[in-house]
Amino acid sequence: MTDPFPQDLRDAQLNLHRTRAAYEEYAPALPWSAEPLPGWEAEKQLHSGFRSSKPDSPGCTEAQHAEVARCRAELLELSITVSTHPFWEQVEQGQVVDARMRLKHQHEIPDSEAA
Repeated sequence: MTDPFPQDLRDAQLNLHRTRAAYEEYAPALPWSAEPLPGWEAEKQLHSGFRSSKPDSPGCTEAQHAEVARCRAELLELSITVSTHPFWEQVEQGQVVDARMRLKHQHEIPDSEAA
């Protein structure tokens, strides 16, 4: 059984998935600190030769700060759109969480099965 999710809600959820994926792909390429900071090396740990360390961080560029802010704003907007959509008012109380989980995975269902 598939849910009769409105197309605008399905689109918003899919855009939320895509935006989150794009942000998670972008973030690891950023410096470890958003602001310039010197690197460090910790003391050797007892019973281990491992020393944790970080190289100097140049900090993020203005363009990187702007991209992070843009992604976060878009994620917030899409999250609000999905969570406050009028569709949720018609879902039976106690079934909203299950319906929400189905919506999150709706993009995985081929269109031929979703119809």
